[in-house]
Amino acid sequence: MLAVKQLHKEYPTPQGTVSILSGIELSLQRGDAACIMGPSGSGKSTLLYILGALEPPTSGTVELDGQNPFALDPNAVAAFRNQKVGFVFQDHCLLPQCSVLENVLIPTVVARSGDGFVERARLLLDQVGLSHRLDHRPAELSGGEKQRVALARALIRQPTLLLCDEPTGNLDRHSSGAVASLLLDLHREQQTILIVVTHSAELASRFPKRFEMWEQQLKPDDMSGL
Repeated sequence: MLAVKQLHKEYPTPQGTVSILSGIELSLQRGDAACIMGPSGSGKSTLLYILGALEPPTSGTVELDGQNPFALDPNAVAAFRNQKVGFVFQDHCLLPQCSVLENVLIPTVVARSGDGFVERARLLLDQVGLSHRLDHRPAELSGGEKQRVALARALIRQPTLLLCDEPTGNLDRHSSGAVASLLLDLHREQQTILIVVTHSAELASRFPKRFEMWEQQLKPDDMSGL
């Protein structure tokens, strides 16, 4: 379960404190899929980074599976993030010198036991239609293929929480639809908590839970049935 209570985020500037998030409340269970929309600069990505334990809130709490990552020491936070959270960004963030298979395995490098990870990576790459590309480098892939590799990488540790920041933002319409379908299919199969930030109304329409970031707060979309 993901539980967010009274989350605030502020940044100091020479002109004074700037508030980005104010009183965010959110509760999602395993198997839930939600998207967040809103104008640029509204705090959507900031919220995602806090949920993924990449950035601490100014105040408030975030708990995933009953654990608050921001109460942990830095090494424990990194371990929590590696084991519990998967990320897919607008830019696939693949390492150009590594093969497709090696890129998917990157989150497992710090794991104490590597048993089964290579087999799981191969299975995931087969599920995203890239079993024939294991030894290829990112430069040899299309944009949609790179994002499918990024999705497999995000799922390699079987995370509780899968966070996607504009996962189809750099793709054409055909590739966007294919990546979105894979994302939702793998989410349903693995019963993650899925949160996607997007500007795409077409992508948002495929999610049962929809929120809008507005005036520093997260509000249910009128059409989401929340």
